[in-house]
Amino acid sequence: MSTLAYRSRSLFRVRHLNPGLRQPLAIAGAVVALVWILVAIFAPLIAPADPLAQTFTPALSPSWHHLFGTDELGRDVFSRVIYGSRVTLPIGLLLVVLAATVGGLIGAVAGYFRGVVDGFFMRCADLVFAFPPIILAMVVAAVLGRGLENAALAIVVVAWPSYARVVRGLVLSVGDSEYVQSARLLGASARRTLFRDVFPNVIGPVVVLMTLDLANAILLLSGLSFLGLGAQPPQAEWGSMVADGTQYFQWWWIGTFPGLAIFSVVLAFNFLGDSLRDVFDPRTARHRGDGT
Repeated sequence: MSTLAYRSRSLFRVRHLNPGLRQPLAIAGAVVALVWILVAIFAPLIAPADPLAQTFTPALSPSWHHLFGTDELGRDVFSRVIYGSRVTLPIGLLLVVLAATVGGLIGAVAGYFRGVVDGFFMRCADLVFAFPPIILAMVVAAVLGRGLENAALAIVVVAWPSYARVVRGLVLSVGDSEYVQSARLLGASARRTLFRDVFPNVIGPVVVLMTLDLANAILLLSGLSFLGLGAQPPQAEWGSMVADGTQYFQWWWIGTFPGLAIFSVVLAFNFLGDSLRDVFDPRTARHRGDGT
């Protein structure tokens, strides 16, 4: 009876899960993202060789001994792809958190106080939006110097205005609501109102944007490494591995498998972001529920 009861409760939870999270694309994205997270955590146990060791025959094609083959220096490509996840995923997540924190605070202050403060911060955001993200990130990274830290800082500079815009718009709409105005009339301070009444109402859309932006951050980071402005040899990073593969087209596996890793991770987080948007957007959920 206990097993049947457990199964009934599990089935009840699945059936009452938000429809946006029960979509096939949402499940596929969650599974792929979870697999890559586990790979990054347990990379030393999964990788069959040292990603930096040049102990194998160079340019071996994929086989049972080397699933992804070896590169031009005799390093195991499969091990380098596995260890590359420990660079790309944590840094991508850190970038999104930093950009969301900086942009969210700026957007909240601009939307709550309005006036000159709002105008100043939004003009700064417009200035960043005036340039294509990859171009601006390249310029900032080139000025700061090569390296993952500087590439990460460049991406934060590019990414924060999106969060500032979204949070500002939400704060403007929430700030005009009756319960926020009532709290201010009752003597609540601006900081207390901002963190207690406004922030809980904007966190949902920000989480959706963070999930979608994680894919963009990974693409930008890989792009900067591809151009030589991010990870530096011999560090195993997907973008720099794809760049190495472009120099040896006759050995297709050197760049193909890191490229597929980038593709799968970006696709997974895009699927998750779309599904979370359906969860937090009542109009989208209603539209899907009506089947129109």
